[in-house]
Amino acid sequence: MTRVVSAESLRYEPAGRVVLDDVSVRAEAGEMLAVTGPSGSGKSSLLALLAGLAAPTAGRAYVDDKPVLDGLDVRLGLVLQGYGLVSVLTAAENVEVALQTQGLAPSEVRARAAAALESVGLGELADRSVEELSGGQRQRVAVARALVTEPDVVLADEPTAQQDGETKLRILALFRAAAERGAVVVVATHDPDVVAACDRETALHDGRLVV
Repeated sequence: MTRVVSAESLRYEPAGRVVLDDVSVRAEAGEMLAVTGPSGSGKSSLLALLAGLAAPTAGRAYVDDKPVLDGLDVRLGLVLQGYGLVSVLTAAENVEVALQTQGLAPSEVRARAAAALESVGLGELADRSVEELSGGQRQRVAVARALVTEPDVVLADEPTAQQDGETKLRILALFRAAAERGAVVVVATHDPDVVAACDRETALHDGRLVV
């Protein structure tokens, strides 16, 4: 089955402030979609609505033909703007959490988490508490956690922030590999290098689509 992430005429108006207005998007399995725009344009809010982390004021977000607020039957990998890590856990433990519900043997959970951290260049820091990591390193832990389950849908908010050029290319290669495996990959970014690595771009400005 070909996965599709879409939104129709989304309006998001928390506390009376219009953040998104009449936004429709569509991304299919096998492609990387860049959601661009300046700070405050609504990129993070759009990803939150696509993930079902927030409810729109109007319109709906879907995975395939099912509204995301009705619950998702797909594996979802999220890279949040604020990392979303558990500060008292190590880098490895944060990644292992994503695998705990899959019925894997503990040894396989540890092995897959270790491989995911190695893929983002953090193999030597697996046992380090995330409180001891830099912002860029925490972002890489979040990327490893998002991808370790081989998700059907990847929603990533500024996943290459605070990364050097080599690490940025490494992360983008991991997202491309996920898309080639059949995942839908949506990346919110203001980085032109990330946009260039994606297949399509949807631009926002002041909460509206830029035509």
